Amino acid sequence: MKKKLLALFLMGAMVSSMLAGCGSEQKDTAAKTGGDEAAATAGASASGAAGASGKSAPDWTAYTKLIKEIYKDTDMVDREAKMHEAEDMLMDTGAVMPLYYYNDLYLLNTAFTGDYSNVFGYKYFMHVKKDGKNAKVMRLNLASEPDHLDPALNTTADGGCLALNSFAGLYTYDKDGKLVPELADGEPEVSEDGTQYTVKVKKGLKWSDGSGLNANDFVYSWQRAADPKTGADYAYLFDVFAKDADGKLKVEAKDDNTITFTLAAPCSYMVGLMAFPTFLPVQKKAVEAADKDGSNPGAWAMEAGFVTNGAYTLKSWKHKESMVYVKNPNYYDADNVTVDELDFMLSADDTAILAAYQAGNLDFADTVPTGEIKNLKNKPDFHVIPNLGTYYVAFNVNSSMFDGMTTEQASDTRKALSKLIDRQYIIDTIGQTEQKLATSFIPPAMSDGHGGEFKKNDDAYTYPVKDAVGYYSPDVDVDGAVALLKKAGFQFDDNNQLSESTPLHINYLTNDGTAHVAIAQALQQDFSAIGITMDINQEDWQTFLNDRKQGNFDVAREGWLADFDDPINMLDMFLPESGNNDCQLGK
Repeated sequence: MKKKLLALFLMGAMVSSMLAGCGSEQKDTAAKTGGDEAAATAGASASGAAGASGKSAPDWTAYTKLIKEIYKDTDMVDREAKMHEAEDMLMDTGAVMPLYYYNDLYLLNTAFTGDYSNVFGYKYFMHVKKDGKNAKVMRLNLASEPDHLDPALNTTADGGCLALNSFAGLYTYDKDGKLVPELADGEPEVSEDGTQYTVKVKKGLKWSDGSGLNANDFVYSWQRAADPKTGADYAYLFDVFAKDADGKLKVEAKDDNTITFTLAAPCSYMVGLMAFPTFLPVQKKAVEAADKDGSNPGAWAMEAGFVTNGAYTLKSWKHKESMVYVKNPNYYDADNVTVDELDFMLSADDTAILAAYQAGNLDFADTVPTGEIKNLKNKPDFHVIPNLGTYYVAFNVNSSMFDGMTTEQASDTRKALSKLIDRQYIIDTIGQTEQKLATSFIPPAMSDGHGGEFKKNDDAYTYPVKDAVGYYSPDVDVDGAVALLKKAGFQFDDNNQLSESTPLHINYLTNDGTAHVAIAQALQQDFSAIGITMDINQEDWQTFLNDRKQGNFDVAREGWLADFDDPINMLDMFLPESGNNDCQLGK
């Protein structure tokens, strides 16, 4: 799940700022700078045959085939080996450049208790109390204007939090991070071969408008999310299902309280999928009434008042300013919802957010300016929690900055840039909450699918850099970077500075959160050590998401929080058909 990093601040290098327009307008393409020409010609001196499809992008056929094999593999040891092979292939492209493994920090008024989070970045507020008693209102900031409130279309962690507080699925996570039934009436019944599931649904469930909710609503919602016409970025999650000849999922409502479905192969994380926002139910009547011609699938959830089935409903929405959620009396567990109203401030301005919190106008702030962390980190209202995810840099493998290069030269260029980064500096001066330096894309503590941890060296698999348990040394390696760039066709002077005859220029895209800009500035400084130039292009959150998704960038900041505890979640996002494949691999 894509995450808006904690908004932190670092002064220093000049930034070429391209802010999107005000109001409700969005830009369709990324803003351009004078650096585009340099980026387009950076690889001109590197000779050689073109890569896949006449370009320097890697041929992604073998990777795609391997992921499909992993989906169907019933031998968990063999499956783990294939996932290591897939991560090897991914990291060999250099298109993914991990910086550090996530944790999360927030401020919470000490009068409030009962909120909880999990390692996937989700926060739950329905059981909050104030001074030990039920609360009338809790005032919060998670992020700026959400990209989507339709659970099927959401891809962000903040949007997922809003969805999970206003919709209820078959399963959910409790305060201890354990999967527990929510609308399901107990654990699923699973066939001996692991492919046939039967889930009983609680009786007497209702939508927020008072109409009945039953097993058929889940069947509709899952089929809708998997349907290409919906355009859900997470549609590929349903690839674990067996399908009919017409492409429909093999899922049906045997009766109003029984869902049955068939998987293509056993799936150890299936219950975790059923707790994920994309699997939440949506009301067919509401969806179809708002989108009669099928041209705008998310239209039904673009304004306040839409139908939900969870703890809260959205009462009012002043776009880019505020949202007010109120308790849903038709929620199945309404008697145990202990806060009546959630008032959200929509902003990514970390300074303004902290000011509102310190003035007593916010009870929860999910972001803290970097300059304030040192002063706040030892106070009782400052919290740091673990996450299962990775902050990284993404390269668009189809970018013109790699024109004229072979596939190997483009890969070497990207790997060279990775060797120049002082990751520990970023952690110590920007993150400041003891994040762990990343040497792989898949983070520590993620399960291997059969009782162990995936990120480890053992008799079956050893990482390329054994001591680092990863793909590269954690130390800066300027000489190694220069050697790779020379191999890619770049020339250097006696001082290890790029020759004017073979320049390398980067256009770096980020959203305008100050933490992301701070990290971009640190990268800019690291790259400049050997004469690489970089422009930092800033966009508002929604425009940034669109441009990155559409491939309107050369290099961009990225973050991924795992959606469930299995490495496949961080590997199948790079399938060509995935809406989360921002690196454009195989596209």
